[in-house]
Amino acid sequence: MPIVDNIRAIRWEDNQLCLLDQRLLPQQEIWLQLGDYREVAVAITQMVVRGAPAIGVTAAYAMVLAVQEMRQFSDWQQRLAGAAAEIKAARPTAVNLAWATDRQLTLAQSESAADRAATLLLQAAHALLEQDIADNQQMGRHGAALLPEQGGILTHCNTGSLATGGYGTALGVIRAGISAGKQLQVYADETRPWLQGARLTAWELQKDGIPFHLNVDSAAAYLMQQGLIQAVIVGADRIAANGDAANKIGTYSLAVLAQYHQIPFYVAAPLSTVDFAMPAGEGIIIEERPDSEVRQCASHDVAPEGVKVRNPAFDVTPAALITAIITEKGVARADYLHSLAELCG
Repeated sequence: MPIVDNIRAIRWEDNQLCLLDQRLLPQQEIWLQLGDYREVAVAITQMVVRGAPAIGVTAAYAMVLAVQEMRQFSDWQQRLAGAAAEIKAARPTAVNLAWATDRQLTLAQSESAADRAATLLLQAAHALLEQDIADNQQMGRHGAALLPEQGGILTHCNTGSLATGGYGTALGVIRAGISAGKQLQVYADETRPWLQGARLTAWELQKDGIPFHLNVDSAAAYLMQQGLIQAVIVGADRIAANGDAANKIGTYSLAVLAQYHQIPFYVAAPLSTVDFAMPAGEGIIIEERPDSEVRQCASHDVAPEGVKVRNPAFDVTPAALITAIITEKGVARADYLHSLAELCG
C-alpha cells in the first residue's frame, strides 16, 4: 500500500519562517509567518510547533532570524549568544532545541563577518530540515522490520510529519511498515491534556489513509488485555546515555503495561535526541506546564475553580522497559550505554 507523505509543517518563504499552527488542528489549517526569533521562541513555548525533531529544525531557523537582526551591530556575536539563550529557554526537556541552537551558534561564531554567518546559518537550517526527513525515512526502514506482519500497533502523542521535518519517527516506522505490505491497525491514544493523538495523529492517519482507531489513554490496558495490541511504538524528546527515555506524559504507563502483557515496547528517535552528557533519566528536567491545560478542555472549564493541578508534560521510561530504540543509524538494544554509543561511532 503506497503511503502518501505530503504533510510538511515547517517551511521558509520570503525570508520568514512559516509554521502550521498545530494548536488549531484539525478544525483549521492556519500558517503563521514569523520574522522575529522572539516570535519563534514564543511559538515553541505555546505549542504552535511541537515534537523534538520539529523543535530542533524550528530553532535552527530561529537562529537565522536572530543573526539577521544582530548583524547590524559590531558585537553581533555576543548579542547572538543572548538570543540563543532565549531560544533554548523556550522548552527545557526537548534536547533537540538546545542541540540545534548551539550548533547554529557555533557555526556563526566561526565567522568574523555577520553577513557570511547569516548565509551559512540559513544553508545549515535548510540542510537540517532535509536531513531530518531523510533520517526519518531511514529510521522507518529500520523499524518496519520489527513490526509484526499483521496486528495492532499502539502509539502515543504525535510522532508523525507534524512532529518532525516530515515523515515522522514512530509514525514514520508505521508508515514504512504499511508501505512494505504489513497489515497494521493503529490504535492512537488521545494524549491528554493537549490531545495530540486526537487532534494531530488522527489527522495525519486520516490524510494518509492508514487504518486506525482513536482511544482514550486509559483504554490502553484493556486493549492489551483483549489481545488487540502486538506492539507499542512511541517517540522521545530526550534519551539519556543509558537509554532512559523522556517522552509525553503517559508513556511510562504504557511501558509498564506492555511489560506486564509481554508486548514489545519500542522508542523511535533520531540520534540527535540522545543526550550522551546525561548519564541517566533522573537528571532530565521535566517541564511543568500551566494549570489551565488540565482544568480546561477546548477552553471550557472541566474542573472546579481554584483546584490544585499537577501538569508534568513528560515522564521518563526506564531503559529496562524498552525493547529497542530505533534510530536512523540502526536499532539499539540493551545495554544501551554501549549500543547507542556504537551507533554514533
